[in-house]
Amino acid sequence: MGGVTSSMAAKFAFFPPNPPSYKLITDDLTGLLLLSPFPHRENVEILKLPTRKGTEIVAMYVRHPMASSTLLYSHGNAADLGQMYELFIELSIHLRVNLMGYDYSGYGQSTGKPSEQNTYADIEAAYKCLEESYGTKQEDIILYGQSVGSGPTLDLAARLPQLRAVVLHSPILSGLRVMYPVKRTYWFDIYKNIDKIPLVNCPVLIIHGTSDEVVDCSHGKQLWEMCKEKYEPLWLKGGSHCNLEHYPEYIRHLKKFISTVEKSPSQRYSSRRSTDHFEQARKSTDVFEVSRKSTDRREKPRQSTDRPEKLKSHPNTADKLEKFRMSFDQLERSRRSVDCHEKSRKSIDHQLERARKSVDRLDRIRNGCKLKVRLMSSMHCRMVYTVGVLRKYPKQFVHVCHEYEHDQQKVDVAKTSVRQFFLRGLFQS
Repeated sequence: MGGVTSSMAAKFAFFPPNPPSYKLITDDLTGLLLLSPFPHRENVEILKLPTRKGTEIVAMYVRHPMASSTLLYSHGNAADLGQMYELFIELSIHLRVNLMGYDYSGYGQSTGKPSEQNTYADIEAAYKCLEESYGTKQEDIILYGQSVGSGPTLDLAARLPQLRAVVLHSPILSGLRVMYPVKRTYWFDIYKNIDKIPLVNCPVLIIHGTSDEVVDCSHGKQLWEMCKEKYEPLWLKGGSHCNLEHYPEYIRHLKKFISTVEKSPSQRYSSRRSTDHFEQARKSTDVFEVSRKSTDRREKPRQSTDRPEKLKSHPNTADKLEKFRMSFDQLERSRRSVDCHEKSRKSIDHQLERARKSVDRLDRIRNGCKLKVRLMSSMHCRMVYTVGVLRKYPKQFVHVCHEYEHDQQKVDVAKTSVRQFFLRGLFQS
């Protein structure tokens, strides 16, 4: 049943370029495989890889001399290696990574037919090649999945616990959710990324365009919310499904992400740990301070118990205390009376200030109608004027602004209308 479902879904989900955008040829002198019409590069190798499904896929490996990471790129739908060739070269140069790209079964010059299960076997073959032919370790690999490629990417990432990182470019929640916003996962759905992303243990970067017309941006945002180890996502404003690589933020954010994940975990979290240690030290100091203050509190009652003994030795002390208390009460009453006087004075000042402001506001309303005319030159004439019309009450007025450029006739008409308003006595210059 699963095979029937996968084959039915393939008819709707996969659109390999027809005809392929490249041809696979063998160089007569070197015996190397080449992608035609692209020239041979010393740092690019073209490979044929067998899969566990019995198909043979075409892959390309781009080597960078300064690389410490390897990008395993699963491209999107309706694309093949010929269309991705130049992008792969540019990504390797700018990100300083080795890059392995491959065509799915039935894409480009790869044999077989495209299906969900075949794509899982295809990415496994590419990963196996990196390990066995190039000696790449799992902890040095970054999986990159674009659109449909997010399916095989997350399927492999969920089974590799020591991956360096994952990049999801315009990813999908699942195949069915691209067409219908269903709330649950059905047995006949394909690429159930929504169920697999919680199993990924490495940092995940998600890139999505806010104006994606094929896969809505909500897919990327929901996947980001479900990540175990989230990295700052990149939501490209106005970006569609197939043009995110053209945005300058795209390559900048990728560089930042790769430089972050290339650090060892201890270096990645050292700053956070040092901050936590500092916070704990500060808190321990605060606890010590609280304990010291509590000790001071215990000292105060002991001093108060000594006070009655002193009072007993001086019989006139009570009278002195009483006189002192009476004088203190008199001082308190006088202070309160001064405060009341101060408050009344401030309220009077406040009322006077409000009256002055209201008078100033009326003056501003009367003088607020100003005419500003600027004649820049005979070829460039610009007029800006502001008109205020007083209606029933002084507080209600209307501001009208007009700007005219390069139109002497309109300027003359505006001058005439303003002159008529002046003659009516509605404005003050």
